[in-house]
Amino acid sequence: MNATSSTATPPDSEKPVKKHFKVTRFIMEAGVKLGMHSIPIATACTIYQKFFSETCMNDYDPYLVAMSAIYLAGKVEEQHLRTRDIINVCHRYLNPGTEPLEVDGKFWELRDSIVQCELLMLRLLNFRVSFQHPHKYLLHYLMSLKNWMNRHSWDRTPIAKASWALLRDSYHSDICLRYEAQHIAVAVLYFALQCYGVDVPSNESSETPWWQVFSEDITKVIIDHILYDLINVYTMDAEIV
Repeated sequence: MNATSSTATPPDSEKPVKKHFKVTRFIMEAGVKLGMHSIPIATACTIYQKFFSETCMNDYDPYLVAMSAIYLAGKVEEQHLRTRDIINVCHRYLNPGTEPLEVDGKFWELRDSIVQCELLMLRLLNFRVSFQHPHKYLLHYLMSLKNWMNRHSWDRTPIAKASWALLRDSYHSDICLRYEAQHIAVAVLYFALQCYGVDVPSNESSETPWWQVFSEDITKVIIDHILYDLINVYTMDAEIV
């Protein structure tokens, strides 16, 4: 199925990584407007990234795949969304200032394309569309770290807020596919602590570093690799106008 014409988005010569960055941002912003929770949005981004890890971007309209990923993620995470709402929100995002689509031939063609693309995604991914996200691990790690830290030190630095923001931004890339969920959670927390210059109490004198207490099989090398990929996400963000 070549769906290049379904959403009326012309093909371009952008590098795939940069294009995927833009489309995952589209997923996130459309998801927020649709009232999606953080886990369904993360699932939609992961489905999208997983789909294009198995196929070529030139064969499919990435925005149609993104819309189908949103639709499918709503089902997977039991936050069901109406196809019409997805179409209207995404159409307004891609065509600012326009009126919602009329329920006419063009609307039904786009709706059918989303449904067909969803079926294609399911087949291509062998119906493996449930993922283990870092969110629950990060929540647990933050609660534990808060108990270790001096209350004043914890309250005056937005470690939790920064960690969640870093985790959300990581879904602009395929970090979610290449690393374990626990490792991503540890890495974004490590990054947040580094950004604010916060030291974990007794970490220097302990035989086991705090991040290995949370995840026994993680190494400093893995953390550095995740941080490198995260920094690349922000570098790309700065480059994209």
